[in-house]
Amino acid sequence: MTNTEDKLSKSEKTREDILSAAARLFRHEGYYATTMRDIAEKTGIEAGSIYYHFGSKEMILNEVLDIGVRDLYRRISEIVLAAKDNPENFRKSFALLIETHLTYLLTDSDFTSANIRNYPMLSDETRAPHRELRAAYAQVWSDFLRDAKASGFLRKDISISAIRQFVLSAMNWTVEWYDVGRYPVHILAERMSKLILDGMCSLCRADTGGLMTSNAVSFGPTESTGKAARTRAEILQAAARVLRDNGYKAATLRQIAAEANMQAGSVYYHFKSKEAIVDEVLDAGLSDLLAGVSAAADQFPEPYDHHARIATAIWTHLHFLFMASEFTSANIRSYGMLPNEFRERHGEIRHEYGRLWDRILREAQEDNAIRSDIKIVPLRQVMLGALNWTVEWFDSNKAGTDGYLSLAEFSDMLIKLLLEGICDRETATYAEQVAAS
Repeated sequence: MTNTEDKLSKSEKTREDILSAAARLFRHEGYYATTMRDIAEKTGIEAGSIYYHFGSKEMILNEVLDIGVRDLYRRISEIVLAAKDNPENFRKSFALLIETHLTYLLTDSDFTSANIRNYPMLSDETRAPHRELRAAYAQVWSDFLRDAKASGFLRKDISISAIRQFVLSAMNWTVEWYDVGRYPVHILAERMSKLILDGMCSLCRADTGGLMTSNAVSFGPTESTGKAARTRAEILQAAARVLRDNGYKAATLRQIAAEANMQAGSVYYHFKSKEAIVDEVLDAGLSDLLAGVSAAADQFPEPYDHHARIATAIWTHLHFLFMASEFTSANIRSYGMLPNEFRERHGEIRHEYGRLWDRILREAQEDNAIRSDIKIVPLRQVMLGALNWTVEWFDSNKAGTDGYLSLAEFSDMLIKLLLEGICDRETATYAEQVAAS
């Protein structure tokens, strides 16, 4: 081997190491919060040396994003192509697709996780070069689901694009809660596949006629007539918007002040630090959500109309994400990249919200309103994941324009999918579906 070939090989290895280090940092810390110095340090090279391989952090990001989807796209395409020759094995092919996506996302590829976690918060200009590949990946899923629908496996009342978004949402949110130490990815994939295909309801059709939406309560900063209190509330609302759009580490006091139309120094009159502001925003977001969904569930007297009760809780969760509380959407979108001390401070109220849903679902299961073969905690995690990821792709402001659903229509659709699954229950009973799997 010549010296030139040796240097080229070493250069290529260093380049790969830089990309791997960047992918891991982007995955766990976020793109905006990561510096070139961080990447160099993680790679084990001098800070200035990184510029020999990449001219900017954005150049590194572009390669990380591309790798994160391209490898997964190639493997998923192979599975879908093979499925065309065996359409009768739809359920097995679907399960393999779920396991493959989750494996790349959760254990095999920092690149895929970095893509999923950072892409929604990037600027339109930064996202533009990657739209074509992401669209191609979505199209592969659409092709698979369209063939399944043509073969009679999928329900006919919901569009392929909506089903695809629902499936990908349920999977993508796992980056925020999955713990590889609790159970292997293949177990998670198996449970998720069954839930998505067949839903949680044990009947052919869930009866949600008792759904209650009229008493939804909007929560927000406490009204006050004092000028200082009003300014404080405006700062918190501005911080919620900045946190929602940029994430915790990229949000600065200067940005928050600009969003609130005030001088950066004036913020210190009301809050001693960015951390103090973020703490209040996070607490308000979870408190609003917990109070709202708890009140919605408590509207139902015993004996419970379980399907309507679950549907009402789902509807309320989405109502808070998109309408009732900008603090809630800020909490949901930024939680994954919060420092551990923030997570710990707000962990109890998150656990309380999880326990609320566990109680609602367990009471339904005890009364045979939902399937007995589903484990409650994984069910809740997958269900809330599918709901929470909607903040990344559903735009309630487009309601009324051609092809876009209103929040109410969107909520009804998700309720059907979660309770009844994506499979066509008119052509096969649940027992027949399970026997065929």
